Amino acid sequence: MIQKSTHYAKQGEVTRNWVLVDAEGAVLGRLATQIAAILRGKTKPQYTPNSDCGDFVVVINADKVQLTGNKADTKVYYRHSGYNGGLKAESFRQAMEKHPEQVIERAVRGMLPKTTLGRQQLKKLKVYAGAEHPHAAQNPVKIELEA
Repeated sequence: MIQKSTHYAKQGEVTRNWVLVDAEGAVLGRLATQIAAILRGKTKPQYTPNSDCGDFVVVINADKVQLTGNKADTKVYYRHSGYNGGLKAESFRQAMEKHPEQVIERAVRGMLPKTTLGRQQLKKLKVYAGAEHPHAAQNPVKIELEA
């Protein structure tokens, strides 16, 4: 009987593509799950959980992302400085006015592994508030994500 071995993708064998995603009118959580799957490489047949085999993702129109229901009014982002009384709270609307890119980055970061591999995969995410991006030289392929 022939024993079949599992193929594990190595760093040198992985071909990285550039993907362009338009966030206009997209729901934040659904967009973030699909972006996280692309960053991890789960859309590729040679996916290996313990290596970085994902693609680069460029997100445009981050300022036009939406939430369902009344979460736009009730969702709050918290951060803590580490000092007494250092808890800062920021609503979704305030965050979208000040830095809409970080809203998408934070949603995707929560869906990636909390390890050095997850931090390495997050570096391949490029988010821009408007429709312009400086990655035209990489020829990113525009894809439509499922709604």
